[in-house]
Amino acid sequence: MNKNQLFKIGAATLLPKLIVIFSLLVVTASHAQTTIIKGNVIDTSGSLPGVNVIIKGGEKGTLTDFNGQYQITARSTDTLVFSYMGYKTKEVPIANRAVINVALEEDTTQLKEIVLNAGYYSVKDKERTGSIARISAKDIETQPVPNVLATMQGRMAGVNIVQETGIAGGGFKINIRGVNSLREDANNPLYIIDGVPYSTEAISDPQTSTSTIGNGNPLASINPNDIESIEVLKDADATAIYGSRGANGVVLITTKKGKSGKTSFTVTTSSAVGSVSKMMDLMNTEQYLQMRKKAFANDGITNFPANTHDVNGNWDQNRYTDWQKVLIGGTAEVNNIQATLSGGNQQTSFLVSGNYRTESSVFPGDFLYKRGGARLNMNHRSEDNKFTVQFSGSYTAQNNDLPWIDYVTLSRQLAPNAPELYDAEGNLNWENNTWTNPLSNNVRKCLTFTTDLIANTVLSYKLADNLVLKSSFGISDLNNEDSRATPSTTYNPSFNLSSQYASIYLNSLRRRSWIMEPQVTWNKEFEKATLDILVGATFQKQSSAKQLALATGFSSNSLLYDLSAASQVLIRNNEQIEYKYQAFFGRANYTYEKKYILNLTARRDGSSRFSTGNQFSTFGAIGTAWLFHKEDFLKGTEAFLSFGKLRASYGTTGSDQIGDYQYLNTYSSSGISYGGIIGLQPSRLYNPNFGWESNKKIEAALELGFLNDRILLTAATYRNRSSNQLVGLPLPGTTGFTSIQTNLNATVENRGIEFTLRTENIQNDNFSWISNFNITKAGNKLLAFPGLETSAYRNQYVVGQPTTIQKLFQFTGVDPQTGLYQFTDFNGDGIISYEYDRQVVKDVNPDFYGGLQNVLTYKGFQLDFLFQFVKQQNFNFANTQKFAGHFINQPVEYLNSWQEPGDTAPYQLFATNANQQATQRSDFFGLSNAAVSDASFIRLKNISLAYTLPKSILPNIGCRLALEGQNLLTFTKYKGADPEFTQGGLLPPLKIYALNVQLTF
Repeated sequence: MNKNQLFKIGAATLLPKLIVIFSLLVVTASHAQTTIIKGNVIDTSGSLPGVNVIIKGGEKGTLTDFNGQYQITARSTDTLVFSYMGYKTKEVPIANRAVINVALEEDTTQLKEIVLNAGYYSVKDKERTGSIARISAKDIETQPVPNVLATMQGRMAGVNIVQETGIAGGGFKINIRGVNSLREDANNPLYIIDGVPYSTEAISDPQTSTSTIGNGNPLASINPNDIESIEVLKDADATAIYGSRGANGVVLITTKKGKSGKTSFTVTTSSAVGSVSKMMDLMNTEQYLQMRKKAFANDGITNFPANTHDVNGNWDQNRYTDWQKVLIGGTAEVNNIQATLSGGNQQTSFLVSGNYRTESSVFPGDFLYKRGGARLNMNHRSEDNKFTVQFSGSYTAQNNDLPWIDYVTLSRQLAPNAPELYDAEGNLNWENNTWTNPLSNNVRKCLTFTTDLIANTVLSYKLADNLVLKSSFGISDLNNEDSRATPSTTYNPSFNLSSQYASIYLNSLRRRSWIMEPQVTWNKEFEKATLDILVGATFQKQSSAKQLALATGFSSNSLLYDLSAASQVLIRNNEQIEYKYQAFFGRANYTYEKKYILNLTARRDGSSRFSTGNQFSTFGAIGTAWLFHKEDFLKGTEAFLSFGKLRASYGTTGSDQIGDYQYLNTYSSSGISYGGIIGLQPSRLYNPNFGWESNKKIEAALELGFLNDRILLTAATYRNRSSNQLVGLPLPGTTGFTSIQTNLNATVENRGIEFTLRTENIQNDNFSWISNFNITKAGNKLLAFPGLETSAYRNQYVVGQPTTIQKLFQFTGVDPQTGLYQFTDFNGDGIISYEYDRQVVKDVNPDFYGGLQNVLTYKGFQLDFLFQFVKQQNFNFANTQKFAGHFINQPVEYLNSWQEPGDTAPYQLFATNANQQATQRSDFFGLSNAAVSDASFIRLKNISLAYTLPKSILPNIGCRLALEGQNLLTFTKYKGADPEFTQGGLLPPLKIYALNVQLTF
C-alpha cells in the first residue's frame, strides 16, 4: 500500500472527526460570545449604583443601576472588572456562570486617585502641587443644616468658619488661612458654583435686617443636598489662576449630576427640632431684688423713684419669670423634603431635583422661614466622544418672616418680676403703662423675599486627541426685597396713636451678572514626560440696582406695604452700580517620569474698580511636587511607605474688593429741597492713584501614606503677606469727608501649620472604622504700618500684633474702700480715657482649631460623628451684661460683688444709673482684660446614625433611615452662653435633632 492510499484512508477516517471537533469549537465559541451575565453589586451598606463593570482587556462595559444590578454580554472565558471610586477594584472570572454577585470593599488606598476640582482644570489628588481641601456629598448628607458653609465646619484644615447667628437664613463668617485685609468686608473668599462666580456682597440694608447681622446672606440660597463636592483652594499654586479673585481663597461648589443607567427616583424627607443649647445663668427674683435694693442703698437713695416699678411695689415682689425660657426658649420645627429624578445612557444623562424647607423660630410668635427651589443638570456626549455639552441651572426662592429684633438681649435684661405678657382678656398686658410689653416687637416684622437664578453651560469639542476647545457661559440673577414695618399697634394703646404714626422701611436689590470663559487645552505625552497646557480668558459684567425708602403716615395699618398710601415717602438710597472684569489666564503642567511635577499658573486681571493706568495687574504662581516614594532608593519599602510626596509653591494673588466708583468724584442726592428742586451733595473725593492689593503666598508640605495607604497624613506650613492695603484713610472733619480711598503701606502676615490625618483602623467585609483628624495652628501679625501712631487707626492696631486684637483697659481690681473698679492710668494724667488708656492687647482670633471625625459601618448600619475643637480667648458675659444694680437682670456671678469697705471682691459695688462714676467704671470693665477669658471648647458638632434596609426586605426600593444631631454637646469653661458665638446680644447656634428618611425607586 503506497503513501497516497494511506493518506486517502486516513483522510476518510479522520476528516469526519475533525469536522465534528471543529463544529463543536465553533458552536462553543459562538455560545461563549452570547452569554448574558447578570448580578448585583453591594457594599457593607447595601446596593451600589453606578459601579463600572467592564470586560477585562476590552472597552465593553456597563454600569449598575440604582438597585446595584447589572447585565452584560460576555464570553464564559472572560473576566469581569468591577470598579467604583473609593472602593477596591475586583476582578471576577465568569467561569461559565450566568449570575455573579459581587461585594466591594471601601479602599482608602484610592484616596490619592480621587480627582479634585481645581477650577479651570482637574487634577488627581496624588499629583496636585497645590493645597486643596475637599468634602463630598457623603460628608454633607449627614448634617441637618441649611447653609453650605455649615457643612464645612471642623472638617477642613486652614478653614475657620463661625456661625454668625442661630436665626433661620442667617450667615456664617469664613476665613481661609487668616485675615489678609484690614477691611473686614474684604476677606471673603471667591465662591464658584458650577463655574459661575457667586457674589457674597450684602443684599439687604442695616435698616431692614435688624434681626440678622451681615445685611443679608446670599449663600442661604444654596441647597446643601444638591452638592456633590466642595473644594477649597488655599495656596498660591491653587488660587493664582483666579488672580485678584483668589486672594482670600476659592470655594468651588460642584452640584450633583445624573449618572448613566436605569432612571431612578429618590425622595428624602427630614423633620427636626431645634433649641438654644445653653442659657445664661441669671439672677432669680430674690437675688435680683437684693441687688437692686443694695444699689439704691449704696447710692444713698432711701425712697424708690416712681419709675422703678420692680422695687417700688408696682410689680409683684414674689413673681418670677425666666425670660430666657419665654423669649428664646421655644422649639424651632424644621421640615425638609427633596425629590430627585436621574438617569440616562452613555451619551446623555440628566438630573432634576426639587426641594422645599421650612423652619420656625425659638422666639414666641408665628415666624417661619421658607425656602424652595429646583435644579436641572444635563450632560451630553456625542457618539464619537468629540463634542460634549453640560448644563447646570438652579432657581431658589426664600421667604423669611422675623421679628424686627433678636430677643436674646431682652431675655437677659428683663427684670425677673416683670409683669405677665397677657391680661385676663388675652390682650397684651401693659401693666398700667409701667412697661413696654416685649411681645409688641412681634408686630414690627422684618420680611424678606429673595429669588436666585444661577445657570451655566459648558461646551467642548475635541479637535484632536490632545487638543480641546472649551467655553463656559454663565448667568446669575438675584432679586431681594426686604422690609421693616412699624404699625401703630406696636405702641401702647393708651397713647392713642393712629396709623399716621406707622412707618416702614422698604429695601429692594437686583443683581445680575454674566460670565464667558473660552479655553483651549493641549496635552502631549513624551517618552518619559507629559505636558498639559491651558489658555483661557474671562469676561464678566455685574450690574446692581438698589433702593431704600422710608414711608410714614398711613391711613391704615393694613396699607403699610403700599407706598401710595403713605403721607410721605423718603428715598434714603438709590444707586445703580456696574462692575466689569476681564482676564487672561494660563497654566502649564510638566510631569517627568510620573514623579517630578512642575505647575505654572498666571493671570492678567483687569477691573473697572480702578482708574486708567491702574486697571490691570498680573498674578502668578509656581508649584512643584516630588513623588519620592517612586524613587529607586525606596524600593522594597512599599509595604510600609506606600506614598510619599514633597510639594511647595510660591506666588502672588491680589484683591480689588474695594467697592465700585471709589476713585471718582461722586455725588448723591441731598434730600433737601431748594426752590422746589432736590439738590446734590459731594459724597466721595477723587483719587485715581490707588491700585491693587497684593498677597504673596508661600507653602511647603509633606504628604505620606503608610501600610498600603491605610494611614495618610499631610503636614503643611504656609506664610501669606498682604500689602498695599486698600482702606479708607480717615480725614479731618474740616474737609467735609470722613475718609478717602487709598493704598496704605501696611503689611499683614498670616502664617500657620496645618496637619491632617486619615486612618483606616478596621476594614473587613462586615465592619469598617475610618477616622479623619485635622488641626490648624494659625498666627496673624501686622508687620508694618508707617505713621500708625498719628493715624486714626492708632487705637485699633499695634505693629507686631495681630490685626484681630482688641485694645483694652488694664483691670487692676476693685478698690476695697470705694468698691469701684480700678484701671491702669497709662499716660499718668489722672483720668481713665478711651483714647489713651486702652493699652492692653488681647487677640480674639483662635490660637488653633480643628476636628475629629469617625465613620463606623457594620453591615447596613453607619455611625458618623464629628468633634470640633477651638482654642481661643474672647469676650465673656462682662462685655454685654454690664451695670449691675441698674433696672436690668444680671448673671449670678455678680452676687459676688463688693458690699462694704474692706471687702475683697471680683466685682464692684451695686449702683443705680444715678451713680455716673460707677456706671462709667462698669462700662470700662466691659472693655478691659477682665472681660476677656478662655473661650475654648470641644463640641460634638455632628452625629448621624443611619441604617440601610437590606434588599431582602424591600427588593425594589432602596430605603435609608437616619437619626442626626447638630451642636449636641459642648465642653467648655467659657463664662457665658455659647463659646463659639460670643456676641451676647444675638441668638447662638441651635441644638438640632433630626429624623431623615430616604427612599429610592
